[in-house]
Amino acid sequence: MPRRLGDLEDAVMTRVWEWNRPVTVREVLEDLQKERSIAYTTVMTVLDNLHQKGWVRREAEGRAYRYEAVSTRAAYAAALMNEAWSASDNPAAALVAFFGMMSPEQRHALRDAVRMVQVDEPAEDAEQQAPVPEEAAPAEVDEAQASPEGAGEAGSAEGDEPGASATGNGR
Repeated sequence: MPRRLGDLEDAVMTRVWEWNRPVTVREVLEDLQKERSIAYTTVMTVLDNLHQKGWVRREAEGRAYRYEAVSTRAAYAAALMNEAWSASDNPAAALVAFFGMMSPEQRHALRDAVRMVQVDEPAEDAEQQAPVPEEAAPAEVDEAQASPEGAGEAGSAEGDEPGASATGNGR
């Protein structure tokens, strides 16, 4: 599964995801230069690395390439969350701790997502799974359950910043 993108890779991928079209090194360079001083060869190397890692595909156009994202930022974030959850020795405790870190808006988005998944499930699967009662929803998670101490090793991963998001948008 994917590893967390570095800061410069994230900045480049952010442009590719936001523009949602094939881009050139020059386009990404000019946009990045609005925020920082950066060389053409640096952006070219980052895009080449992202291509080798499978995050972008490229197509030759003259002597240059046009790069396009292979998946969405949402799919990237989901893969990171799945990777972190799968690495836990106590997935339930990891989820409880994660829910405890969520803002009210994030918990609302989670409830909406669970409803969408439940609507999409075949009837036989839906009958086997009891719906999540509103009172058991993440908004009501007990602080002691959500703390890293109460959740085993469900705290932030080694090297992660508290409150950092998987997508890097928490800056």
